[in-house]
Amino acid sequence: ADYGTRCLIARRLVERGVRFVQLFLSGQPWDTHSKNAETLTGLCARTDQPSAALVQDLKQRGLLDRTIVMWGGEFGRLPISQSADGRDHNRHANSIWLAGGGFRRGYCHGATDDFGYKAVTDTLTVHDLHATLLRALGLDHVRLTFPHDGRPGSLTDVAITKAKSVDQLLA
Repeated sequence: ADYGTRCLIARRLVERGVRFVQLFLSGQPWDTHSKNAETLTGLCARTDQPSAALVQDLKQRGLLDRTIVMWGGEFGRLPISQSADGRDHNRHANSIWLAGGGFRRGYCHGATDDFGYKAVTDTLTVHDLHATLLRALGLDHVRLTFPHDGRPGSLTDVAITKAKSVDQLLA
């Protein structure tokens, strides 16, 4: 009920023109260093239906085309156990889903190795994801800069990372 209420409030904020809304899950974090299977089962039970309902509500009200919904946990998880029943962070593979706002519907981008340890096909850096999100918001990530320590900074650090918008993610 708690997370469902947050999703309902988020939808109402979007209906009223609020441009950015971020939801958090109260209580148990996604950081499953112990009791991974048990904890994830509970977390998914708390979030799956409300998250789907949020997307359906936005679509039903004609708001999904102009609203980006991005859902992710805190990190990817290693495919091996930590201690007896936990999972440590995985910086080599992570899963998120995106809906609406010009993103391709029903599209799965990238894959991991057979073990689930590392992204191996169509890898997407965080900077590329940010560049793609900014493009979907109508912003040019290369031109979007701000002063930082006497030099222009950017959200994608394009001068260093060579970040690029990924066309395959967009409709």
